[in-house]
Amino acid sequence: MPLVAHTDLPTFGRLRQSGCEILAPGRGVLPAALEIHVGLLNMMPDAALTVTERQFMGLIGRSKQHAHFHIHVFSLPYLARSAATQAYIDRYYTSFAEVRRTGLHALIITGANVSNPALEIEPFWRPLQAVIEWATESVDGILCSCLATHALLKELHGIDRHRLPRKLWGVYSHGSRNRAHPLLEGIEGEFHVPHSRFNEVRRDEIEAAGLHVLAESDDAGVHLAVSADQSSIVYFQGHPEYDERSLLKEYKREVSRFLRGETDSQPPYPENYLPAGAQGLLEPYLAQAIRARDRGGPIPTFPEERLAPHLENSWGDASQVVFNNWLGLVERMARSGRRLSCMGGSGP
Repeated sequence: MPLVAHTDLPTFGRLRQSGCEILAPGRGVLPAALEIHVGLLNMMPDAALTVTERQFMGLIGRSKQHAHFHIHVFSLPYLARSAATQAYIDRYYTSFAEVRRTGLHALIITGANVSNPALEIEPFWRPLQAVIEWATESVDGILCSCLATHALLKELHGIDRHRLPRKLWGVYSHGSRNRAHPLLEGIEGEFHVPHSRFNEVRRDEIEAAGLHVLAESDDAGVHLAVSADQSSIVYFQGHPEYDERSLLKEYKREVSRFLRGETDSQPPYPENYLPAGAQGLLEPYLAQAIRARDRGGPIPTFPEERLAPHLENSWGDASQVVFNNWLGLVERMARSGRRLSCMGGSGP
């Protein structure tokens, strides 16, 4: 806490409206607070771009660290973008060149949608390699989500991800494999994490590379792992940043694809996510929508707003604890002076 609105990125205003403390530059309320500069490499597709900004920035803004956080959002070339989204990026995002010039204390790398069987043939792979190379040499803390985890494990350790028999999709319970680790301080018992992916990296391969698995699920596999030094890189296979509607919006998208004839089968519900009340609303809607499609009539509107009150975020508290612990590690590294060149040597 708190975030500093050092740009006119609209997400600052949305977070302020939700109750998050946002400071104008130079108007700090913590006189001894350290300035922490965090990069957010946002590779998410258009529909999730600004939502992902809000989710990660909200986790930072709700943290309990004694620091002022400056967020530097950037993206990569060769990601498929609409004209409107590209205009938004051009207007509000910084560039990797600028981030590299000024430096960062920490870097968050989001997931992304891919269309090729191997990451190294994705059009954005070479620009992402450049970010990874720079960050592993110049940034104290790196945090990866979902596909970003697969990308760094491939680039740094040669670990290839494995295609799952079906999409892993839902909310799953995870247990700790090292409760004494600082990232898990304050986590009691098992905790929930959403997953949404077609691929996985496996525990035996992660550990064979000298990395440490901190949390995994009987149903979803490894969620949380860290680099050999226990802190500099944090790997999430799941999506702890998701809010309560994220999986619902993904389900809505898959239902729309099915009703348009882009897929052959009706999508299953995300596992352990939709309570009975929500399913009770969806079943008549789906029957009505299929009848309308078969008759060539207009498809009724997906009942997102009616479903939302039935949803429960069972993972948010634990996600905030882990994220706060990570930011605490970043702040301690920043105070130790490991990156004194960052931003010209910002300090208390």
